[in-house]
Amino acid sequence: MRRRVAENLTAYGFLSAALICFAVFSWYPIARGAVLGFQQVDFVTDPAWVGWENFERLFADPLFATAWRNTLLFTALALVFGFVVPFLLAVVLNELRHFKAYFRLIVYLPVMLPPVVAALIWKWMYDPGPGLLNTALRGLGLEGPAWLDSADTSMLSLVIVSTWANLGTATLIYLAALQSIPGELYEAAELDGAGVLRRLWHVTVPQTRFVLLVLLLLQVVATMQVFTEPYVMTGGGPEDSTVTVLLLLYRYAFYYNDFGTASALSLLLLLVLGAFTALYLRVTRKADA
Repeated sequence: MRRRVAENLTAYGFLSAALICFAVFSWYPIARGAVLGFQQVDFVTDPAWVGWENFERLFADPLFATAWRNTLLFTALALVFGFVVPFLLAVVLNELRHFKAYFRLIVYLPVMLPPVVAALIWKWMYDPGPGLLNTALRGLGLEGPAWLDSADTSMLSLVIVSTWANLGTATLIYLAALQSIPGELYEAAELDGAGVLRRLWHVTVPQTRFVLLVLLLLQVVATMQVFTEPYVMTGGGPEDSTVTVLLLLYRYAFYYNDFGTASALSLLLLLVLGAFTALYLRVTRKADA
């Protein structure tokens, strides 16, 4: 018993530094944010308990529903592009016989750029005047759209930027998963007369199912917290078409100096993502059973 207690104390001693860091920089801010959601806080005067008033103020704000609708739209579009495109690109890279390392480097380069820098580069490219995209289209005799200046194209433009900036990480993870698939499975499928699409659907997808499910969950959680692209490139416009939940939270905190309502909104986002994650894990576990 003494030896077991000593071993446990030693183990917790080694873990103490990490536990303290998590407690100070993760758990305490979460708990403090939950408390602020029920207070009127401007960090100038003393905080006052207001109960559910912050949430009532949120629900009465017309931008609250707009922000959630825009965030869900961004997440849905990001899944179409940012989830499917990296997987297909990894399949193509896995089939290459030459220059594999070179193409992997090209795919991963955007990830090395700071997000703000990537957003500023694409903001210039989207410029309807001297921007690279519309200049190239005019060279082909085509009239380019008002990428960020139109409510019809602004959200899709942000999704393209986000997909490009984060493409490399997902692609390399998929590529690692593809390279772990035994070649005998593809050989057996070819002997059965399966074409490229059938091999992809009946061999590749089932063998990488776990990685696909994990990255799907991570991508939904990440895209629901989109902030950099709308903040840097559109500021939430035009016509509030790119106001997201985190951008609205930022406005409450740093434009209106209302940190209590901002904390209430962050708490709602935490609850929504937590509920989605729990439901997702429950469904996937039932499917695996």
